[in-house]
Amino acid sequence: MKTSLRNLTRPALLSLALVAAPCWAQQASAPTVPSSTPAASKDHGQQHADAVEHRIADLHTQLKITDQQAKPWDAFAQTMRDNARKADQAFRERAQKLPAMSAPDAMSSYADLTAIHADNMKKLASAFNDLYAVLSPEQKQIADTMYRNPGDHKGAPHKGGKSGKSRATANASSSSGTGG
Repeated sequence: MKTSLRNLTRPALLSLALVAAPCWAQQASAPTVPSSTPAASKDHGQQHADAVEHRIADLHTQLKITDQQAKPWDAFAQTMRDNARKADQAFRERAQKLPAMSAPDAMSSYADLTAIHADNMKKLASAFNDLYAVLSPEQKQIADTMYRNPGDHKGAPHKGGKSGKSRATANASSSSGTGG
């Protein structure tokens, strides 16, 4: 049972990393890049939205979504967008308030972020369950491989379309504040 739960949570954690990494990077680079300026926030927000759209397009291609599957696919994709927007806003708000927070306030604000993530993942899992129900056996096999084996990255969903060592480099650079 623990192994099954671990296998179910890995994709969730990977999704959080993909969605939240640009936000964490923005927070970490706040002293050198003033993220509170409207232009910087807009640029980061747009980069994050672009990354989410790229991820949605990649999944659409990998899962070979058909016209008949458009309604549950669109609901799943919109949930991804909504979750990313909500997480980005929460991270941005926390980053702005963090310099004035006490340690207990910072801890509580981080707990709030994890609660938002848990809520987002429940919504995403529900939308994915609806989509999975209409996938063909071949598409289900692709999805199962993508989400069952996230550690080996063979067919696993990821940003950038890179594999192996080059993916680690791409992920590291996207976490460095480039907004990737």
